[in-house]
Amino acid sequence: MARSVFVLGVLLSMASAAWAAAGPQPVAVDKLDAALRRRAAVPRQSTRIIIRTSDFASLEALVGSLGGRGGRRLTGIGALVAEVPDAVLAELARAPFVDSISSDRHLHGALERTGLTIGARWVAENLGLDGNGVGVAIIDSGVTRTHDDLGGNRVVQFVDFVDFQAQPHDGYGHGTHVAGIIAGNGYDSGGARRGIAPAAHLLVLRALDELGDGFISNAIAAIDYAIDQRAAYNVRVINLSVAAGVYESYNTDPLTLAARRAVDAGIVVVTAAGNHGRDDQGKQQLGGITSPGNAPWVLTVGASSHNGTPDRGDDSVAPFSSLGPSRIDLVQKPDLVAPGVGMESLADPGSTLFVGRPAARIWGSVATNSQPYLSLSGTSMAAPVVSATAALMLQANPALTPAAVKRILQASAEPRAGYSGLAQGAGFLDARAAVELSRDLVGLSEAMVALDGAGAYDAMVPAEVPVCDGSSDCSALTEPCAVNTGCDDHGPAGLTGVAASPRETVIWAVPAERSTRRRVRATGRNQRPSER
Repeated sequence: MARSVFVLGVLLSMASAAWAAAGPQPVAVDKLDAALRRRAAVPRQSTRIIIRTSDFASLEALVGSLGGRGGRRLTGIGALVAEVPDAVLAELARAPFVDSISSDRHLHGALERTGLTIGARWVAENLGLDGNGVGVAIIDSGVTRTHDDLGGNRVVQFVDFVDFQAQPHDGYGHGTHVAGIIAGNGYDSGGARRGIAPAAHLLVLRALDELGDGFISNAIAAIDYAIDQRAAYNVRVINLSVAAGVYESYNTDPLTLAARRAVDAGIVVVTAAGNHGRDDQGKQQLGGITSPGNAPWVLTVGASSHNGTPDRGDDSVAPFSSLGPSRIDLVQKPDLVAPGVGMESLADPGSTLFVGRPAARIWGSVATNSQPYLSLSGTSMAAPVVSATAALMLQANPALTPAAVKRILQASAEPRAGYSGLAQGAGFLDARAAVELSRDLVGLSEAMVALDGAGAYDAMVPAEVPVCDGSSDCSALTEPCAVNTGCDDHGPAGLTGVAASPRETVIWAVPAERSTRRRVRATGRNQRPSER
């Protein structure tokens, strides 16, 4: 111990000399987020923070000298978690090796008949897609050790970033519920409460405690882990049914930056929009989107209600679902909405949610010691519906990028009259249309870019590929159309002579200005409810 203290003292003296010798440093308030600026101005106690740095050793020494305590290194974003007195925040910010300081904000679950409503049952029965081979990382409160609906091999990895226990557990019960929405097999209900992608495999990364609380540093460490394991477990999706307050731009928030690293690594990041659609008086309020959902690179999901029926016609946006735009950056969010009201999924009988909500417990159709299911509402429940849909899309077309997945979901969503984009985003999730469009794009070297008001995209395809474009006689083509397989003249308004797929989900294509670009659009939104 004495040697450790000596080494720390040497590091501290070197660090202090390096920047104190240059003379008094200005108070770099721009390095502090909004909440920390207030704490620095009126110190009260100690604060848990995330410090981005270029020099871990000097920073750890400085934190110790200021009466603070260093913690976990977040190497993915070059940051150190620490707890320091409010009174030293300004002094800490003056250090030249400190790039920025953010609050290690509290993280919590965004809690407040889905397969038929969104068309996922049709996908399983008609396309045979169930998420097989696709890894989904769930960053939440953990997962129950045993549940019939998860079998013995659905969870392939469990890591605890809260208190580092080795065995799977879920003291809160929130993560277990999310896991069931994504990949439950419905065993205890005769398949009635089967998840959207029941063959997907899960990496469960615990970031919330038994009360549903945690810190964003837990989630950041979990995201970094998922990135590191993406090849070993084919991690293609991260589900973040958690929420934190927005106190700085998404360009500097450590949590949104960690999410960006995952997207850059080829992982679709799906997150809850938050449950702040109403104020304390029950009035609608704008700007309730939570972090990391305020970042443009993630898929931010609001909640809709299926109102107890499989018919999409009576679906509505849930009153609690957060509305855009995002605070500070004013990004239009959410990206779309999905069912999140009265979601019936897996329960952990020893968890806080199970014990505290006896009226929400649901028996299955087989004999069990306790109710195997729980009914919960919130954007936390909507996000895994989209995560599971993304898993189906990636099974159908593994070449899709995170950007393509996001834009296909938006293009195939159903916008509803009476709701603005700040409430419904691009519209209500249509899993069937999204998966069919993903499958139809197999083999195209497509790079999805700008979405226009009609839901169309530019897609990159080789210039020599034949396309039914209105200027050719389709019957005279010597090769099949790469974008579609049939021709007719029933295109959307303004697109005459386009080609159409014979399937109900249609891809329309017309030439754009450059010969290597085609305009594609997903339609086919008029299936009967019984077919969805």
